[in-house]
Amino acid sequence: MSTTTEFARATETTAPGSPAPGTARRVPATTPPALPADYASLRAHFQPHLDRIAAGSLARELHRDLPFDEVRALDSAGFGTLRVPAEHGGPGASIETFIRLLVDLAEADSNIAHLYRSHAGFVEALRFQPPHIQNAWYPRVLAGQTVGNASTEKGGNRLGTLNTVLTRTEAGWRLNGQKFYSTATIFSDWTRVSVAIAGQDGRGFVAVRTDAPGVRVDDDWDGFGQKLTGTGTTTFEDVAVDEDAVFDRVVGTVEAIHEAAFFQLVLLAVLAGIARAARRDAAATIAGRARTFNTGLGMPFREDPLIQEATGRIAAKAYSAEATVLHTARVLDDGINAAIAAGADGHDHSVPVPEAVHYEEIAVEHAQITVPELALGAAQDLFLTVGASATSTSKALDRHWRNAQTVATHNPIAFRARAIGDWWINGTLPQGLNAIGDAPATKATTASGAES
Repeated sequence: MSTTTEFARATETTAPGSPAPGTARRVPATTPPALPADYASLRAHFQPHLDRIAAGSLARELHRDLPFDEVRALDSAGFGTLRVPAEHGGPGASIETFIRLLVDLAEADSNIAHLYRSHAGFVEALRFQPPHIQNAWYPRVLAGQTVGNASTEKGGNRLGTLNTVLTRTEAGWRLNGQKFYSTATIFSDWTRVSVAIAGQDGRGFVAVRTDAPGVRVDDDWDGFGQKLTGTGTTTFEDVAVDEDAVFDRVVGTVEAIHEAAFFQLVLLAVLAGIARAARRDAAATIAGRARTFNTGLGMPFREDPLIQEATGRIAAKAYSAEATVLHTARVLDDGINAAIAAGADGHDHSVPVPEAVHYEEIAVEHAQITVPELALGAAQDLFLTVGASATSTSKALDRHWRNAQTVATHNPIAFRARAIGDWWINGTLPQGLNAIGDAPATKATTASGAES
């Protein structure tokens, strides 16, 4: 299934919750409420939304129904405002609190938790922007507006470069290019685009409205998992960009290190939620199962000690995955608190990076080696607790494994394991993921005639 949304045209939805081709995403029905900062109060606030999301997750998976209504409701309830600092009018929830809520959301539907990654990363980066940028963007976030992602190009860009270009013209900034993996853009008011700036080295980011003339979003993601994240191709043709929507990025600064770690932590939270979903479905399936096998003990599955053991192993993997993720979140809280104490949380990049900020990337990379294996193991072991009926497509129990595998592929585990080994042996600080592109030619590829 492929839905094309050309935001340059006027809009009119034809079905509840799903914009027809040629329509733009709506703004939230209401301005989000002011929220508390503690987990218990926030969990109670969002619980009705989590319940509704979980209740409809299977049907959405079976019918490939993108969760427009569910995302709209979460936006209106203030989910996108959680990390807005208190001094800017937001809840100022800690990273650990936000990640706990994200794990809860991922258990209900991992697609919806995943698609908030882009917006959460954008909000996280705002604290490092100059005042005029913050004064423009924090009010938009507090009003319920959200930001999607348009960063990675499908191919043809050399590693460290981009083919999507921002150009200064007499009429102002203009953006041209195409992105793939534009997660959440189809649900969002804005999308953040990684760009090369014409005539300059390095890269930056810009934010453009998804209903701006020249912006086109295609729901053409064909992955076997995380099918409902709105991932797909976004094309920009001579799109106007406002001055307050151009963001610098300097490699090696607190902003760059913290945001790279934060983006990966969100994926780890999604994996922890998937593991919890496997635990939930294993227990529920076994509790309601009457059939058994003559080769077993002849008792109901819920009373069979071997089935109980298998379920216990799933539960332990889910527990360990979540515990690792939450510990890592606390490391990121320590890092951002150290940056604030040192005065390195702003846009003045001359302030040295505190050691606690470097520990953020170290912690995340440790977790990236273990949490995917735990989540995949929990999803796989789910099938050890029931019979062949578990493979029915009507139950879609395989979605937990497919979703976990899809999330796990975002960052090659082998690279992370090597980097952590190098750190423990040689003290080499690992480098966060900040660029994807074609590898340069080597002597081996040149000799073999491979394309550079």
